[in-house]
Amino acid sequence: MRKYCAAEMISRDPPGIAVGGLSGGESKVEFMKSVSVSTENLPRDKPRYLMGVGYAIDMMMAVALGIDMFDCVFPTRTARFGTALIRTGTHLPIKRTVYAQDLEPIDKDCDCTTCRRGEGYSRSYLHFLFRSNQAVGCHLLTVHNLRFQMRWMESIRTAIKEQRFDKLIKENLDSEFGSKDNYPDWIKTGLQLANLEELLR
Repeated sequence: MRKYCAAEMISRDPPGIAVGGLSGGESKVEFMKSVSVSTENLPRDKPRYLMGVGYAIDMMMAVALGIDMFDCVFPTRTARFGTALIRTGTHLPIKRTVYAQDLEPIDKDCDCTTCRRGEGYSRSYLHFLFRSNQAVGCHLLTVHNLRFQMRWMESIRTAIKEQRFDKLIKENLDSEFGSKDNYPDWIKTGLQLANLEELLR
């Protein structure tokens, strides 16, 4: 059905194509297979947009399969619950007591207005905002989380341009899972579908 849908969409010559119907409870292996089937049957010279995907690792793997852009509630929803995105697979739950006296920004390497050293906000201040139920805390974390997503995609785009995307994938997968021996099946499936089996050797 995805092949049929892709053919029908192409026949209408749209400026870009959205891939939907995923991230709704299917297994990650099926997710990888479905993205691959879609991108294999869509033109390479038009944007391919994957709906509802926002986890950093998922985005990276989908790009490896040919996806160009994403949207998702993940960065804003997690901000509302008091969680900051700080690197692939890692989150900072700012409401925890451990951050009450932490004067560091969320991420010292982030250039967003929430984090910028000398101008931004400390973890302790953000902790205070969330513990006292002030909505501005959600806004400040939202700014950071959206910028995290932008920086993440910028790093992927740069790696592709510099022909080192496979190295970026390897570095982040090893950081997330420890080594290739610990990669889950869906990652292995995705790498095989993306013709990156060498990362499994």
